[in-house]
Order: sequence, then structure tokens, then C-alpha cells
Amino acid sequence: MTSERSFIVRTLLGIWHFIDGTRKLVLNLVFLLIIWVVILAFIDTEETLIIHPNTALLLQPYGDIVEQYSGTPLDYILQQASETERTETRLRDLVEAVRRATNDEKIVRLVIDPTYLRRIGLASLLELEAAISEFKASGKPVISLADTLGQQQYFFAALADEIWLNPKGLVWIDGFSAYRNFYREGLDKLEVEVNLFRAGKYKSAMEPYVRNDMSPEAKEANLFWISSLWQQYLEAISSHRGIPLENLSEAINSFADRLESVDGDFARFALDLGLVDKLMNRPEANLALAQMGAAGDGSEGFRQVGFENYLALTQIQNRPATTRKIAIVVAEGEIVRGMQPQGIVGAITLSRKLRALAEDKEVKAVVLRINSPGGDAFASEKIRREIKALQEMGKTVVVSMGNVAASGGYWIAMGADEVWASPSTITGSIGVYGILPTFSRPLEKLGIHSDGVGTTPLAGKLRLDRPLDPDLRRIFQYATERTYEDFISLVSESRNMNPEAVLEVAQGRVWSGSQAKERGLVDQTGTLRQSIDAAARIAGLGADYNVVYDERELSTFESFLIEMMGSAMARFGLGVSAMTAFHGTLLENILSDLRLLVRNSDGISIAAHCLCDVE
Repeated sequence: MTSERSFIVRTLLGIWHFIDGTRKLVLNLVFLLIIWVVILAFIDTEETLIIHPNTALLLQPYGDIVEQYSGTPLDYILQQASETERTETRLRDLVEAVRRATNDEKIVRLVIDPTYLRRIGLASLLELEAAISEFKASGKPVISLADTLGQQQYFFAALADEIWLNPKGLVWIDGFSAYRNFYREGLDKLEVEVNLFRAGKYKSAMEPYVRNDMSPEAKEANLFWISSLWQQYLEAISSHRGIPLENLSEAINSFADRLESVDGDFARFALDLGLVDKLMNRPEANLALAQMGAAGDGSEGFRQVGFENYLALTQIQNRPATTRKIAIVVAEGEIVRGMQPQGIVGAITLSRKLRALAEDKEVKAVVLRINSPGGDAFASEKIRREIKALQEMGKTVVVSMGNVAASGGYWIAMGADEVWASPSTITGSIGVYGILPTFSRPLEKLGIHSDGVGTTPLAGKLRLDRPLDPDLRRIFQYATERTYEDFISLVSESRNMNPEAVLEVAQGRVWSGSQAKERGLVDQTGTLRQSIDAAARIAGLGADYNVVYDERELSTFESFLIEMMGSAMARFGLGVSAMTAFHGTLLENILSDLRLLVRNSDGISIAAHCLCDVE
């Protein structure tokens, strides 16, 4: 027995020493990382990055274009430090870099490289279009370098004066679509009972769980709004490339025939149609840019500065000497209850932020930048009430809609003085639903049963391992319909429309921003900058104000680390590694849908959510 105990003790001690050694190793590595960053930030070296005359600003975004980074600023800066794959680029950084470079004499041209761009919404593209148009109006040229261009990447590239495509590259434009997976038959085979409650004829967000195909109503509504976005896309490409609209449409519709006529040469097809200007590989393009301007250092090819380094090295010019502020608050992601990190709109998180702005005497107006498909109806109403409280404190509130502001995203907009949308914003979807899956039958097949007693007829009935009680079904349907009525009343009051008129544009229908403007659901269409100008006008600020983004305060350690890392990156031009341009799989999409289905394990919640997206 003694030897056996000694063996156990030795084993446990060995495990403990391993854990303790690993802990010390990790702490030492973190400490060395901090020391390395501090040394890089303060050391004087000849490699310090300086913007020389005749430099090109390189616009090379990575991953998804977002209004706000997901997670925390510390997450992002550590990602940069470890050179892991970038998954997000902020829209505001791209726009601000272009605007600063417009009047910078050292920046003589803009080079767009969409190689690592994954996803960008049409509304975000229109924001970039406005900034790049100002840049071109200053007389500076814009060149796009490309290997392979999907239709989102191509719109970005088409903002340039010229597009140089790799001779082995391609341009792929196939139109917008709205397809989803449908799970009814699969769930029936698993004997999962999906209990759906909805209000609104066109409220189709949860159809995939109760149907095997898209309903005729959903097809009708979806085709209407995606056709509006597609027409905006074609008109923009036609305008930028000088291709007659009918020629562009005909070429896309007869893609296979056109490609066959050039023996399957995608690059030649793009050149003949006028989608690109020149065919050249990347070394040739770098040499041409160097000859147009100045040669770069090392392997750069031409003299350039990345947009993030450029932002770190430059200051905003001509900022008014005033304490009066317009604060931009970003509401990006799904709307849920509680405290949440960036990338998710937490009702408590955003409400506290709005409350703090209400008490800030320097803040005269707030622009709420919404990029959200909606979510929990209760959470949406909590946020809207905080916006009304903000107004009662004398603050002007203007909503600026990004790529999507639908369902709950539209709900929270109803508290503003003015509502602005991009012409291509996906909005509306005035409707609600509730969904509650139950798993009693598949559990019974596994030999798992549920039984017991309760003090009332409803006690214990709200369980996912039991069939849904008929009385609960009635209660949930009443709650869904009541929430929908509240939504209709809210829109009616906020938009000065009678309830009958709201019902005509509600029923869960989705609209593009331009369609929403025609129907009185928004006040104006335009960019974020135009909505800021509107806030200044309503608040009577004239030109005497500063614009600030309201972000969460950093801890002392986070501020120190970000300052050190940002300084090191700006001084030495440190970058991140390239990432794969295309992500997302069928399995990931299905898992995401299933997580949505079983998310509310403690019961039902009424949601104003729009699963509306285009590909």
C-alpha cells in the first residue's frame, strides 16, 4: 500500500510541476513581449518609418469591413503583435486615411489592393466611394491592382481611375442572391418540434425551421429589395467604368457565351468588356507604379505607405478649437440583453454608454451608427428608451444606418430626431417572431423521459424536454402579436404615419434604403458624414464642433500596451501576415443557424430580427 501511495503522490507531483512550469513559461513570454514592445517603441533607429514625398497611399483592407472591431481593442492589438490572420478592418479607418491624404502633398496617388478583402456591404462601399471621389477631385490618380475579383471586391476596385488585372486573373460578377438552408425535413427526421410564433405576413426569418423551401411571400419580398440593390450596383459600375448599363447587364446575363467567344480567357473577357484597363502581373504593376512615382525600399516595388501606418503618423488637420462635440456611437451586431463586448449590441452596455453621454456637457449631439439585423425586442426597446432620455437631456440624436438596420435595428432608430440611411441599406423588416424548439420525442428514443408534478397547470411546462403545452402556445402567440402591435404603434408615432399606412409597409417586409425613403420609413439617404452634418444643423452648432467616436475606456494596462504597440508599428512599418481571401463554409452556416435555434434554452423571447443578407 505504501509503494502504491508513493506512486500516486509522485504522479500528482509530476502533474503539478508540469502545470507550474507551463504557467511560468507563459508569464515569462508575456513579460518578454512587453519588454520587446517597449524597446521597439523607444529605440532610435534608421529604420523609422517616414512619409517621403511622392508616396502612394496603399488601401489594402483585410477580412470583413466593419464599423467596429469585435471583442476588445486589446484583442486586436495582440492579434497584430502575433501576426495572426486579420479578420476585420474598420470602415472609418479606410475613409479617414483617404480623406487625410486628399490634401497631403506627400501623398500623390492612391493604390487600391482588394486581394485580402473578404466581405464588404454595399452601404460601406458607398461610404468609400464618397471619400475616394473627393480624393480624385483633388487631381490625384487612383489605381487598382488585382488578381481575382469577386463582385464586392470589384466594386471596390472600380472606384479607381484604372484597374490593372493579372493576365491569369478574373472578374466574377453574377448578381445578388438571397439563398438559405432549410431544415424542416431534417428536424422532422430527428423528431424535433419547432414551435414558431410570428406576426407579419413577410416575416420569414424563421422559415428555414418550419419549411423545406422559401415561401412565395418571402420570394416576392426578397426579390424586390435585392433587385433594388442590384440596380444600384450596376448603375455604379456603369458610371465608374463608362460602360452603358444595357451592355453591362447583357454581358453578365450571357456570361458563358461571352466567355466562350474568348476561348475561356477570363482576363480577356474583362478587358474586352471594359471592366479593367490593363492586363499585367504584380511585378510589372509595381515597376509601372515606381516609374510613375518613386521606387520603394526593399521588396516594396514602389514608394508606399499602408493606410493604418499613415493614420498613426498623421494628425487630423484644422480641428476646431472648441469643446463642443458630436459623439458617434456604433451599434453593430445582434441586439441582445445584458452586457456584451464590441460586435454585439448589449442592451445594458449601450444604455450605459448613452446615459454617460447624456451627462457629458461637452457632447451636444449624438450620431448613432447602426449596423444591425436586430434581435431581442425587449433589448431593442430598452435602447430606444435611453435614446429618448438622451433627447430629454437636450441632446440631438441622429441615426445613420450602415449596411443593415432592420427589425430591432430599425426599432432603436425610432428614438432619433432624424433617420439617415444609405440608398443600399437593408432596413424595415417591421415584424416579430418567437421560436421554441422542444426535444421530447428524440429524447424518448434515447430512453430519456420527463415526468413530475407542479403547483399550477403551467408549472414545469416551459421545458425543452416536454411537448409545448397548448395554453403556453396561446400565450406566446398573444405576446408575439402584442409586440408587433407595439412596433406598429411606435413606427406610426415616430414617423408621423397613420397605423394603416405603417401596416402597408410592415408585415416583416425588407426594403433598401432608397425604397424606405420613398415609403417614409427614413428621412434622408446619404453618408455618415452627411448625417453628422445633419446633427450639427439640428443642434445649431454651425462648423464649431469636433467629432469623436465614443468607445469604451481602456484599462491602464491596455492603454499602455496599445500605445507601445501602435508606436512601434508606426515607427517601423510593421504589418500583419496575409490571410486567405475567402472564408466561410456550408458547415459553419448550418452550425450558426442551429445555434440561433437553440439559443434561448431558458424559454422563449420575442425577437425583432432580420436574417437578411445578399451574396
